[in-house]
Amino acid sequence: MPALIRKTILQIETTLMEGGRAAAEPLRMIAAMAVIKNPWSGRAFVENLKPEIHDVAPVLGELLTGMIVEAAGSGAAVEGYGKAAVVGLDGEIEHASALIHTLRFGNHYREAVGARTYLAFTNTRGPGNAPIMIPLMDKSDEGRRSHYLTIQTSIPDAPAADEIVVALGASIGGRPHHRIGNRYEDLKELGRDVGNPASV
Repeated sequence: MPALIRKTILQIETTLMEGGRAAAEPLRMIAAMAVIKNPWSGRAFVENLKPEIHDVAPVLGELLTGMIVEAAGSGAAVEGYGKAAVVGLDGEIEHASALIHTLRFGNHYREAVGARTYLAFTNTRGPGNAPIMIPLMDKSDEGRRSHYLTIQTSIPDAPAADEIVVALGASIGGRPHHRIGNRYEDLKELGRDVGNPASV
């Protein structure tokens, strides 16, 4: 079945000050969200989710990626990125997972922003106004802690019991005044080989 989209939401947050100090570069965080009818709602346990994944996930990936890129000004401007889904109370966590954990969804975003790292994610279940948490990480360097961020939001009337909220998140910049260093510094202090994944 095609994606039945009830509405989309675009949220942009700009942080100008943190800790009482002006940010050298303001942090912009963008969330693009779609509220859709759960394509598996009202049916008995569905064993094969692939037909609906193939129909719905690419549409959502293209739509939400377009919203992010337009708000950011370009794909190149996006530095941190992530994804999330919240399924309504009549659905399964697997339904939320199905629509975001597929290359048919995520590759639209990866390619548009030139990403090399995996998309950080959450998949949860809840009622209308449930917390929507979109974790972010640097699109090219998973050890860059300045870009470990979380967009926290909610939609008062979504998800309804038979709906799913699907979201992409982006940051332009990292945390203002970040000063905890990067993961590689810890590895060096611990005597680990930064270039050897087995030592991590």
